[in-house]
Amino acid sequence: MLDRPILVPVSIGCVLGAVVWSRSARRLHRAWARIDDGSNDIASDLARSAFRKELHTTLLYAIGAIATGVGAWRADYATDAVLLLLIIPVAITLRYGHRFLQEAALAEQRAGLERRAEQVLSQDDLAPKRWAARLAPDELPAFEGFEVGRVYEAGTGLMAGDFYDLFRTHPQRLVAVIGDVSGHGIEPSITAFQVKYLLRMFLKQYRDPGQALEELNTQISAETKPEEFVSLVVAVFDQGAGTLRVASAGHPPAWLWHDGEVAPLRATGPLLTLDPKASYSSREIPLDVGDLLLLYTDGLAEARSGESLFGEDRIASFLRRDPGVDADVLCKSLLESARDFADAPLSDDVAILAVRRT
Repeated sequence: MLDRPILVPVSIGCVLGAVVWSRSARRLHRAWARIDDGSNDIASDLARSAFRKELHTTLLYAIGAIATGVGAWRADYATDAVLLLLIIPVAITLRYGHRFLQEAALAEQRAGLERRAEQVLSQDDLAPKRWAARLAPDELPAFEGFEVGRVYEAGTGLMAGDFYDLFRTHPQRLVAVIGDVSGHGIEPSITAFQVKYLLRMFLKQYRDPGQALEELNTQISAETKPEEFVSLVVAVFDQGAGTLRVASAGHPPAWLWHDGEVAPLRATGPLLTLDPKASYSSREIPLDVGDLLLLYTDGLAEARSGESLFGEDRIASFLRRDPGVDADVLCKSLLESARDFADAPLSDDVAILAVRRT
């Protein structure tokens, strides 16, 4: 007859607990055996510690199951003797408790390091997108009197080196810029960032884009690496004078739809940093309502299918076929056409900017 029936469910619970913890201990032992290569590294130490703790908990539940089971049937010295077995896990706790605490602290430290590593990886993944958003923003303010289209696609490199910009230097003057820094990685991206914002400063000082390029070339030639070259186009739309003034530093030709024709606007000076004392001229063209200027980086023209390049002529023909198309549609269609032409994903960054006077 049961002397203490209330202990029966407690005993059953302890048995189930012992089974659960013993299975967990068995799995952790297998994990420890797979990890342990005799090098005593952190992973092996933590696996061994986890196994020992599970084993310790299993022992505690097993003794509790025996003690409560015996106590349910007999309330005498036999029960007390079984309960005395609890001294074993208690002694283990007292003997190795400091080690358990040290290993727990180590596990906490490792978890913190892993969390930090995840954050770093997350930042590494976000960094190119954030740089691209600074160098070639998706959103541009509206400029009265102009229709603007743009598109940007990062290549297979880690960081962007292409950039574009659109801003006013005067209520009647709008500046459009597109450029490309050679190479891939963080350093060309930083150079692109510097060029973009230094150029803003110089274009507010000089109305002539050629003179602004000369000042920019002198400045960055002293700060960039010798192998780091920059190509760019600067176009100043003057609504008051009805003109477009363009200067280009070794950049692929811009294409202008004007007076029923598509004409190339080629470089007016060498790549920036190629010669610190280089001179840059500018070209002035009448600007009529409906005229459209198309700017792009070399990733578009150099899209490749076998040995063939997408090329400048295809870009010009694209504009010539439908010069009245919406500027944003023009940019996106050009990029899509280059993707369709290429026999592999575009490896270089591509930036396209189109500005039409309305």
